[in-house]
Amino acid sequence: QLQASGGRLVQAGGSLRLSCAASGRTFSTYIMGWFRQAPGKEREFVSAISRSGVNTYYADSVKGRFTISRDNAKSTVYLQMNSLKSEDTAVYYCAARTYYSGSYYYEDEYAYWGQGTQVTVSS
Repeated sequence: QLQASGGRLVQAGGSLRLSCAASGRTFSTYIMGWFRQAPGKEREFVSAISRSGVNTYYADSVKGRFTISRDNAKSTVYLQMNSLKSEDTAVYYCAARTYYSGSYYYEDEYAYWGQGTQVTVSS
């Protein structure tokens, strides 16, 4: 089970850190990802992190502004979001997958999903 939190209303240019806590004792075996869905749009990939946390991946739209990290001891993955823009407004979802297929972008390859947390960036 995944529980995302940290979403709120923030001004453009501000920062926010999302957290996603996982239950169970196998967190370190999962590749973790963040996706988002803006109103009227399809859900899109934001970022992913390897099991060890050494490798990270970002959508071009957030590269250089967002940072994904994980703490396997706390079974938690984070998304630090800086320099927020109005177009970052969306419901953010954390997700977990058990295998690497050569890409991190396809949501169908993630088996487990959190409930989503709303991020609203006011301009």
